[in-house]
Order: sequence, then structure tokens, then C-alpha cells
Amino acid sequence: MIITNGSIVTWTEPNQILEGHEILVDGGKIMSIEPAGVLRNKYPEEELLDAQGQLILPGNICAHTHFYGAFSRGMAIPGEPAENFQQILEKLWWKLDKALDEEGTRYSALTLLIDAIKYGTTTIIDHHASPNFIDGSLDVVYEAVRKAGLRSALCYEVTDRDGKERALAGIRENSRFISRVIAGETDPLVKAHFGLHASLTVSEETLEKCVIENENRVGFHVHAAEGVVDQEDSLAKYGERVVERFWDRKVLNDRSILAHGVHLSENEVRLLAESRSWLTHQPRSNMNNAVGVAPIEKLLASGVNVCLGNDGFSNAMWQEWFFTYLLQKDRKGDPRAMNGYDVIKIAVHNNSDLATQIWDGLRVGTIEPGAAADIIFVDYHPITPMNTGNLPWHILFGFRDGMVTMTMAGGKVLMKDRQLLFLDEAEIAAKSREVAAHTWAKVAEM
Repeated sequence: MIITNGSIVTWTEPNQILEGHEILVDGGKIMSIEPAGVLRNKYPEEELLDAQGQLILPGNICAHTHFYGAFSRGMAIPGEPAENFQQILEKLWWKLDKALDEEGTRYSALTLLIDAIKYGTTTIIDHHASPNFIDGSLDVVYEAVRKAGLRSALCYEVTDRDGKERALAGIRENSRFISRVIAGETDPLVKAHFGLHASLTVSEETLEKCVIENENRVGFHVHAAEGVVDQEDSLAKYGERVVERFWDRKVLNDRSILAHGVHLSENEVRLLAESRSWLTHQPRSNMNNAVGVAPIEKLLASGVNVCLGNDGFSNAMWQEWFFTYLLQKDRKGDPRAMNGYDVIKIAVHNNSDLATQIWDGLRVGTIEPGAAADIIFVDYHPITPMNTGNLPWHILFGFRDGMVTMTMAGGKVLMKDRQLLFLDEAEIAAKSREVAAHTWAKVAEM
């Protein structure tokens, strides 16, 4: 098809805003960008997709999320309120994941995939857990992702907190799904990581088995130093800090993702930079859990590949951008902290580089010839002049949920004029409420 009649934000380096241009999409990729009329004259039979004067941007990328957490929305946590991060894990997340069965896994994924399509997030890197439904769980998530049509990388979080047998089952599930992906048995829009929960719930024996089983096939995806408890546990058990432990056990490399990194030493920052690992920032989650504020500017200045995720919050990634921008200023008491260009570095360029590496060099997150055709239309009409210099602040202070009118991933239009084309939102939401009520009842029994 030919996409026409919109202002194209390329998110290339340097960024461009192209007026009066059209985009040719074929085979899931952007084939060319030409002045208006050139492509239509050259390919008169091609379908036209009219942006109707809207902004045309690459789809957003989420570098760390949890589909399995969808049913926490509106859920009352039984008992007294959690006093700290460890209690939040024990009272909420480690009960909710145990309550998920096959249907719970399926509908928690579908609901957040709808969320992503509506909010223009076309690439999602997920971290799954369902201790009472491990075998085949990634196939269920995969089928939901394939039905939705989005680009996604999946893994299962291995942990010892539910016993040795479940830890071994998590290892097998990762390995099995990774083998499927490597063998080309899955949709090319879907990739895999080897999931680990966090240092505080993964023993030396289990971690060694994971490293051996993975055999450098894919990167790891693990939480790291999200709360102080993670560092205290690692120091007490292993005599070293979380990132140091992962460095020594060969978990860190240029394909591995570490989520959060709120509590890091100077040496850990150095190891992250040296290993070229990816560290994801999730400000809304960190604020909600009261775990602290990651030193994002320091990490960037030290050469760490900082990316942006949402940790299971809504897939409205511009909200994550906004809190990234504000939180550092508030933490430091300095309005000069966290320049808008730093937000773009994390949320756009680093996320794009991470996704490009995951998809074997296919450029994801830009609009340029050869890049993946992951594209959105945004119904934003600036009330002040807009250019590449001030675009970050237009997005931070002007973009809102609901402005996305068209979402495309891999060259396939998934939503047009705000209408989902392949998923029945009302039907899925109705079934989700039914499944969530069953899940909540199981949590209450625990």
C-alpha cells in the first residue's frame, strides 16, 4: 500500500519531519519514501491509506512488560496493605501469577494487546509467569500475540520460589519456546528471551542450569535491583551485588535485558556499560511500588543502554515518557534534570536499537527504507509551531491517550479510524471479566 497525506516523523538520527511525502509499504517493510504523487504514479494499482493530515510515526516500543498482570486492575489485595516492596510481591504478584490457568493467561494477554493497539504500541517485550500453568504457557501467549498481530518477544520467568520442580519446568518452557523460534516455527514478528525472575528468587543451582540450557542462544530477561531487598539478599547469600553476580555467572551480554536498576553501585553501572546489556526504566511502576528512583541521567552518562518499559502498566507509552521526564526533576529538585532529548534517547532511539537487535538487524522503530512497517497515525494538530527541535515537548505536553487512530505492525493494519480490525474488544472484555473474577476468587482462597 501507499500511505499518503500526513506529516511523517521518521525518528531516524537525525530526526526528520517530512511534509508532502508518501510511504510505500510491501512485504512488512517500508520500501521507499518519495514526494507526494511519485509513488502513486509509479504504482497506480496500489491501495492508498490516507492519513487525513495527521502525524505519521513509527509505533511505540515497550522494552519490559507483564501481560500476566492485567487482572490486577481494580483488584483489592486481601488483608492489610503492603508496607514494602517484598510484601507487595508476596501479597499481590506471587498470588496473582499462581492463580492464572490457561484461560487466565490467554485473556490477560489479549486484553493488554488490545490496550497496545489502541495506544499505538507495536512492539512489546513480555516477561511471563504462571506457576500453576507453565508447560505450554508461552504457546498460549504466542497465539494471543499472533491473533493481535503485534511484534513481541516472549519469555517465562524462572524462579525457585515455588519449588525445584516448577523451576525446572520454567527452564524447559523457555528452552522449548526458544527452540521453536530458532527453528522458524513461529511468526517472524515473535522472538524469545530466556526469562529469570530476579536474583533474590533464583538460586545458584538454578541459575547455572539456566545459563547452560540457554547456551548463548538468546539474551536473558530478568529483574535487577528493583528494590533494596534484591541487593540485601544477594549480598547476604553470595557476597556480591546483583549485577556483579549476573556478570560472574555470564548472564550479562549485549542481548540481555535487565529491568529497573533502581539500586546500583558504581561498579554495577560500569559492568552494565561494559557488557552492553540493556537496562529498562519503568517510572510509573517504581513510583507505585515506592522502590526509589533509578539514576537515569547518570546511567546514560556512563554509557548504559537505558530503554523504556512499563512493567505491566497500560501500554500508553507516552505516559511513561512523561513520568520519565518529570520524576528525575522531582528527585533532584532541579528543573534542568532530564532534558526532553534524553527521553527521546531512551524511549525512541535505545528502544529502537534493542528491538532492531532482537529482530536480527531489521530496523524497528523508524520510518525509513528497509525498516519494519510498524506505523501509527496520531490525530495531533499543534497549536504552536512544531519542528524537530521542539517535537519532544509537543509529545510530552500535547500527546494524549486516544489520539492514535491507525495502528500497523509488520505492514498489517490492525486498527483503522480507531476501530480494531481483527480483535472483538467487547467480546474479549466480557470474557476477561468472567475469567478475572475466577482468578480473583482463587487469589482470595490463598
